[in-house]
Parts: sequence; C-alpha cells; structure tokens
Amino acid sequence: MTIIKIAVIGIVGAILAAQLKEFKSGHSVLMALAVGLIISAWTVSRLDTVLDMVDRVQSLVSVNSAYILTLLKMLGITYISDFGAGLCKDAGHSVIAHQIEIFGKVSILAVSMPVLTALIETIERLL
Repeated sequence: MTIIKIAVIGIVGAILAAQLKEFKSGHSVLMALAVGLIISAWTVSRLDTVLDMVDRVQSLVSVNSAYILTLLKMLGITYISDFGAGLCKDAGHSVIAHQIEIFGKVSILAVSMPVLTALIETIERLL
C-alpha cells in the first residue's frame, strides 16, 4: 500500500507545483524538487529489500560480487540521471536535461567496461 501513498504525494505535489507556477515558476520547480526528493528517500529506504534479495541470489549462484556491484551502480546511475533530467525538463531546460542523459549513458558505459572486458577475455579463453 506504500505505492498509494507515493502516488498521492506525487499527485498532490504536481497539483501544488502547477498552482505555484501561476504565481512564481521558481517556487514550482522547488516544489517538484521537494516532492521528488521525498519520493527518492522513500525509494532508497526500500533498497534494503532489493539488496537482501541480490545477496540471496549471489549466494545461490556463483557470480563475482564485482558484477553485482557494477549492475547496482548502473541502476543507480540510470535512476539519478533520469530524475535529474526530468527535473531540468520540468524547469524548461531541455538542453541541460539532454546533457545529463548523455553523461548518464557515458557513465554507464564507463562503469560497465570491466564487465565487458571480462566477458571478452572469457570468450577468448573458450576459443
């Protein structure tokens, strides 16, 4: 039932931000940012459950923990860049939003390089 609370917070925040936009657009952006941070904090609090499940899967399957950590980093980069870009788009700064998205993609590529290298080395050993 937490999703209902989050949805209500998001809807109320969006309505308040729309109302504030008529008077001061800067306050509207701050309202959207505040609601986004509240929801993000709630999301982070739920990550314990996900991390516990990842630990369980890792104990069942022999996977190098560096790969799991890389996957979690990539997931974090995705969410943070999406959140930042969304805020910039809402504020009317689509160029900055696009740059955040590009940086997020390049960051994911950089973080994933060790995994790609290990995959190529494994394939090379098999051949």
